[in-house]
Amino acid sequence: MSALNKKIVHTPSAPASIGPFSQGVVVDRTMYISGQVGMDVASGQLVDGGVLAQAKQALVNIGEILKAAGCNYSNVVKTTMLLTDINNLSSVNEVYKTFFTSNFPARAAYQVVALPRGGLVEIEAVAVLGPLSDS
Repeated sequence: MSALNKKIVHTPSAPASIGPFSQGVVVDRTMYISGQVGMDVASGQLVDGGVLAQAKQALVNIGEILKAAGCNYSNVVKTTMLLTDINNLSSVNEVYKTFFTSNFPARAAYQVVALPRGGLVEIEAVAVLGPLSDS
């Protein structure tokens, strides 16, 4: 069996990793994006405005990592959303729908006890590199 290529994706346009992990990893044509909280890249702090502002910033951060790999939101095939209060899911969905507008990725959502830096939401994604056609 031949070896697959593994490439680390990093961009200064998204927050630096706050632990021993990469912003994204590409294996063959699949990219795995580490969970993003609503951290502003310039300040290194969570954005003000609660769960909706943090969800928007987390998705912006994912977009920057996608862009660093030559992709965009249409390349995303799966997301996982972690919320400290699952009752915020329907509100966060309204923000989510502004980034994913059709042919939505598969998704899971979970309530968790706590998130890094005291975040209210964390979102991770899996994307496929290259052009995709809908069938």
